[in-house]
Amino acid sequence: MKTLLALALATAALAAPPVYKVTGKIKIGGGARWDYLYVDSANHRLYVSHGTQTEVIDTTTDKLIATIPDTKGVHGIAVANDLGKGYTSNGTTNDVTIFDLKTSKATGNVKTGANPDAIIYEPVTHRVLTFNGKSNDATIFDAKTGEVIAASVPVGGKPEFAQVDGKGHVFVNIENTNEVITIDAKSATVTKRYSIAPCDGPSGLAIDPKARLYSVCDKVMAVSDPATGKVLATPVIGSGPDGVAFDDGYAFSANGKDGTITMVGETAPGKFTPVATIPTTAGARTIGADQKAHKLYLPAAEMGPAPAPKDGKAGRPVALPDSFMIVVVGR
Repeated sequence: MKTLLALALATAALAAPPVYKVTGKIKIGGGARWDYLYVDSANHRLYVSHGTQTEVIDTTTDKLIATIPDTKGVHGIAVANDLGKGYTSNGTTNDVTIFDLKTSKATGNVKTGANPDAIIYEPVTHRVLTFNGKSNDATIFDAKTGEVIAASVPVGGKPEFAQVDGKGHVFVNIENTNEVITIDAKSATVTKRYSIAPCDGPSGLAIDPKARLYSVCDKVMAVSDPATGKVLATPVIGSGPDGVAFDDGYAFSANGKDGTITMVGETAPGKFTPVATIPTTAGARTIGADQKAHKLYLPAAEMGPAPAPKDGKAGRPVALPDSFMIVVVGR
């Protein structure tokens, strides 16, 4: 029996990973300002932050079906399917827009700390948490009523993306201290923090079914266990990542500078290594995964040539007008 088990594990570890590639592009147009997106696999919806508004895409047809206006400086989107509500974090106005999932119509607002960035719904306590980049804190409110539970929970640095484990815990990257913290959503307190060095400046964060976390930094992904506070691996990824997603046993970092995705898998028990590099497009730095359809979505824009160097500094490529789109990656 032990021999058969060892053989099965070895076979699984050596199995070829699925092949992902760009399968299409969803044209949206408009300005080229964006941040996170959110995939609601259950309802076949993709929510896209887009400067001053949030777009809603039907993922069965890849068509734009609604726009939520007046989400100024929107960074992230959270969804509470059990309540029929969605939430956007609006960095310019320091608030959250609450909207109805069926109609995509705004139904209310909640004030937050300064520049709410990441936002997440915690399903055990039915609370929404925003992570406020300028005030270095979190705002926690009741997802059903909008009542603020805690206006300012200090997090000890600049918070970035967050994940939940379905047990009342919220995990957050702290960008300027290279840490991951744990927040107990019920008590509204930080209960743990640990270093993920050599990951420097962590932004995107993903979680797998075993509650292991994947934090992306420039050229490194830190795989960590929040239960023990230990870094398990630091596989090398591409340059300029901002987002990471998990799908079907693999973590995918969106490398905006390189215009690629690095696909990282557990190639042996406890060993995490890159298994593929997937070409996308330059500037595609955030990512969401449809874990039912096994598709990845990355906001991007077509880029023109970089301007001539000035004062010895190279210019950055400029997005072409009306070229905002979603790159679709699938099997």
